[in-house]
Amino acid sequence: MRVLLTGGAGFIGSHTAIALVEHGHDVVILDDLSNASEEAVRRAERLAGAAMPLIVGDAGDAALVGRVLAEHRIDAVIHFAGLKAVGESVEQPLTYYRVNLGTAIATLAAMATHGIRRFVFSSSATVYEQPGELLREDAPVGIDLPNPYGRTKAMIEAIIADAAAADPALEAAVLRYFNPVGAHPSGDIGEDPKGIPNNLMPFIAQVAAGERERLRVFGDDYDTADGTGVRDYIHVLDLAEGHVAALEALEPGVLTVNLGTGRGASVLEVLRAFERAVGRELPYEVVARRTGDAAVSTADPTLAHERLGWRATRSLDDAVTDAWRWQERNPRGYRD
Repeated sequence: MRVLLTGGAGFIGSHTAIALVEHGHDVVILDDLSNASEEAVRRAERLAGAAMPLIVGDAGDAALVGRVLAEHRIDAVIHFAGLKAVGESVEQPLTYYRVNLGTAIATLAAMATHGIRRFVFSSSATVYEQPGELLREDAPVGIDLPNPYGRTKAMIEAIIADAAAADPALEAAVLRYFNPVGAHPSGDIGEDPKGIPNNLMPFIAQVAAGERERLRVFGDDYDTADGTGVRDYIHVLDLAEGHVAALEALEPGVLTVNLGTGRGASVLEVLRAFERAVGRELPYEVVARRTGDAAVSTADPTLAHERLGWRATRSLDDAVTDAWRWQERNPRGYRD
C-alpha cells in the first residue's frame, strides 16, 4: 500500500515509516514540522533505503490533505498529527481541541471525499477513566478525564466510531499507546523534545548527558513496590510494528487495541536501567506528587495479539540502551 502518515516526521511517525517500508509499503509524509524535523525524515529514508516524500503543511487543512491523497494515490492513512503534552494541554486547552480535533476531522473528511477507507489512529491510554493494572480495551473510556489531551483522544475515538457507522466500508484501527520509549538501534533517529522533556526517559537521558542537573521524581509514597509511579513502557520499534500489523489487518468497522507490553516499571526502575546503560549513578530528588498522576497504568495487550498477531518483544533495557545511544550521538537532537 501507499500510506500517508500525517505527523509522520515525529518520534513515532519516523520509526513507523521505516517499519512500513521494511514490510513492503510506500510512505508519504505530511507534517507542519511544528514539533518535528525534516532531518528525521532524511535519516529515516537513509535507514529504510527508500524515498519518503515530505509535504510540509497542516493536516487540519482538508483541501491540502485531499490534494496529497489524490496526487500521491494514497491507499491508507495513519494519523499521528496532533499535540501531545498533557501538562501543556491543561494550560492551552483551546489549542489542543482546535489542533487535535481539527486535524482528525479534516483528514477523515478528505478521505471520504476521495474514497479512501483505510485509517489507523494514534490514540492513547489517557482515554481510560480509571488508570490501573492490565487495562483492557473494554475498561470505561470517556471525557471525564483529568486533562484536555486525553479528552481530545477520547473525542476522536468517538468521531471515528460515528464515521464508521455512517460508512460501513470504513476500515479503522484505534491504537491506544501506553508509554513509547527508546530509539532506532542505529542511533540515527529518536525522540527529540523541544525544551524541557515532558516524558521520563528523554529527561533521564539529558541528566545522564549533563544537560539537566537531576531527575525530579514526583512522589515516592504511591502504593507500589518502591513508592514511585509504575507505567507500561513500550519500545518505539515494537509500537511501529504494531501500526504495520494494524494496517495489514484492517477490515470494515473499528478495531480498538492497546499497544503495550503488559509489564510495568517504576520511575526508579527506569532510572536504575539507565544507570546500568551509562555505567554510573545518576542524581535525582523526590518532590511532591503531580496532580492527576496515577500509581499504576499498564496494558493488557492480549487483544492485539489475538487480532493482529502482534506482541512487544523488546525489553526495558533494550529501550534504555537505544535511547542512550541516540542521546550520546545526538546531544542536541536533530539540531546537530
